[in-house]
Amino acid sequence: MKKQRIPRGIRNNNPLNIRVGNNWKGEVSQPTDHAFEQFTEMKWGVWAAFVVLRNYIVRHKCNTIRKIISRWAPANENNTLAYINTVCQRSNLKPDEVINVDNTCQMIALLLAMCFVENGQEISLDDVVEGWLLANKK
Repeated sequence: MKKQRIPRGIRNNNPLNIRVGNNWKGEVSQPTDHAFEQFTEMKWGVWAAFVVLRNYIVRHKCNTIRKIISRWAPANENNTLAYINTVCQRSNLKPDEVINVDNTCQMIALLLAMCFVENGQEISLDDVVEGWLLANKK
């Protein structure tokens, strides 16, 4: 029987495959992946993903799935249309529906769907909720 390989985003506790470039809370001290961030726990990778998504929506005015994915997964590197369609199908959000960064249901649905596309498998809802709570600490 063939041993199933763990997707990079799951191995790195970085479910959206955020590229190296920032100093994040919860980063591993001795990274082995020099292209993508590595976190000590999935909750920190999820927290970072919510921070990035919030920046896309608020700072860059990418406030729909179509706009977010077109920037996140540009056509020169990805099948952007397939990514958008899968995220919409899995999240029950429409491609041009405005995403509200304060809407817990929208943000969690978006993140879960993007994580599925990035890794080919789902991640724990508990990790996503924990990351969401970290991202929304006041």
